[in-house]
Amino acid sequence: MPTVRVADVKDGDFLLDVREDDEWRAGHAAGALHIPLSEFVARYGELTEAAPQDGRVHVICRSGGRSAQVTMYLAQQGVDAVNVDGGMQVWEASGRPVVTDEGTTGHVL
Repeated sequence: MPTVRVADVKDGDFLLDVREDDEWRAGHAAGALHIPLSEFVARYGELTEAAPQDGRVHVICRSGGRSAQVTMYLAQQGVDAVNVDGGMQVWEASGRPVVTDEGTTGHVL
């Protein structure tokens, strides 16, 4: 499965967060698109509208398990998708910003 480290995700890269609503509200990466795994298939069109054409989709969750599932699904659909290894736990531990919808400092559940 295609995987990248948190350190390899650059500002401006397209990031898809597949964690559930409570996890998202606690804190997420600024600019990420949020589609929970539990709603992903039904909301797939939102991703195709938002993702850059012929661009890479970086998929993230808490630790990497759910995002791996979505990455595999996207790859089967012909999407250039990569799993962000270690997920938001590593994102936060690496000092990358975690914010709430209000723009305040968040945290990872």
